[in-house]
Amino acid sequence: MEHITITRESDARGSFCPGPLMELIRIVRDAKVGDVLAVISSDDGSKKDIPLWLTKAKHELLGTESVEGATRFICRKTH
Repeated sequence: MEHITITRESDARGSFCPGPLMELIRIVRDAKVGDVLAVISSDDGSKKDIPLWLTKAKHELLGTESVEGATRFICRKTH
């Protein structure tokens, strides 16, 4: 994920479903259009839930990366 500047990140490691998704929704609501946001989750359910929600909500998933036994989901607020 080179050359991407994350505007805001939330660490939801240790939180179980739907905690990481709810944290992402919270930071998306507070963000401006075009902001790049990230949430880190250690919950395996997030690997399915977060991309599905981003598609449904019509925001852009820029990618995922492994972070110390967890996953960082990076997205852009589109509207």
